[in-house]
Amino acid sequence: MPEDREARIRAFDAAATDFERLGHHLWDPIGAATVDVTSPRAGERVLDACCGHGASAVPAARRVGADGLVDAVDVSAPMIDLLNRRADGISQLRARQGDVTSWPRGDYDVVQSALGIFFFPDMDAGTEQLIGRARPGGRVGLTIWRRGAMDAAGDHLRAAVARVTGTEPADRPARRPIDRINQPDTYEAWLTERGLADVTVTEHDLRIPTTPDVAWLIVTGSGYVAALDDLGPDQVEAVRDAYLESLRRDGVDEIDATTLIGLGTRAH
Repeated sequence: MPEDREARIRAFDAAATDFERLGHHLWDPIGAATVDVTSPRAGERVLDACCGHGASAVPAARRVGADGLVDAVDVSAPMIDLLNRRADGISQLRARQGDVTSWPRGDYDVVQSALGIFFFPDMDAGTEQLIGRARPGGRVGLTIWRRGAMDAAGDHLRAAVARVTGTEPADRPARRPIDRINQPDTYEAWLTERGLADVTVTEHDLRIPTTPDVAWLIVTGSGYVAALDDLGPDQVEAVRDAYLESLRRDGVDEIDATTLIGLGTRAH
């Protein structure tokens, strides 16, 4: 995934159409699992941060019902457009483009984010700001990738780009903030340090079969699409062929998309 904030935004803007297509296989199951853990109830107020096309916001809105409210926030305008189309007729869901770390405090009953917190420029501070949007005793549920999840797609994509462009394969990104917490025990401890009480971490195992269409959607419907930014159409097609052949040659018939869902209550 691209590392700087503006590049990440551009990548997700570019991925918006295929992001929705990939949703059935990847984002929607992860969003549903997140909502199963945060368990919004009828009439509750929910903040869904880094909402994308609504994988967790839409099921949360259905749970809170017409007497509840879901504020769904994302920096990507195309993603918000997707969500507004998807949520047509769900009056309790309000989708807004913006930086959720500067979102007004709202004493929400539930604050949730599926695969969003590791995009904050300062993950620790951004997560603490999110937690502060929950009311005292409110529930906070945050989903991250488990260590190793999605790595196979990135590794094979980088190799394919190098092969097509005649360059050295890019290294896997250097140690990122998420790498220090992407195991259940370290994640639980980190969330407790951020101000949550009674933290539990649920592992949601998900495997995505690498049929050609889905394997390529994992690239074009995610932040990985940024790796194609500087390539012409013929090169992109060649990268697709090289990527799929690399997966086949190494016997990769599924991508590990396992997540960790941390849940706690705002302590004060």
